[in-house]
Amino acid sequence: MLAEVSGRRHRAGGARTELTQQTRVGETLIRGLVRAQLALALQLSAVVLVGLGGLPWLFAIAPSVGRMTVLGVNLPWLLLAVLSFPFLVAVGWTYVRLAERNEQDFTDLVQRPER
Repeated sequence: MLAEVSGRRHRAGGARTELTQQTRVGETLIRGLVRAQLALALQLSAVVLVGLGGLPWLFAIAPSVGRMTVLGVNLPWLLLAVLSFPFLVAVGWTYVRLAERNEQDFTDLVQRPER
C-alpha cells in the first residue's frame, strides 16, 4: 500500500518532476524546446537572407530595376537603406512572438496534469 502511494506521488509531478530532477526525460523535453527555438531562428534567418540578400542579385540580374527611381530616390537605396529596417523589425517581432509561443507550449506541456 505504501509503495502505491509513493509511486503516485512521483507520477503526480509528471514532466515538472522530470525537469527538476534532470532525468533523461527532462533533458529530452529541454532539447525539444531548444530544437524548436533553433528551427525558428534558422527559418527566420533564411527569410532575412532571401529578403535582403536577394536584392543585390535582383539588381544584378535585372539592371533596369536597379535604375528605377521612386520619388527621386534610386530604388536600391530606398530598399536597402530605408525599407530594410522596418523589414528587420517585423522579422524580429515575428521571432519574439513565435518564440514566446514555443515557450508557452513547453510550459503547458510541463504543467499539464497526468492522467
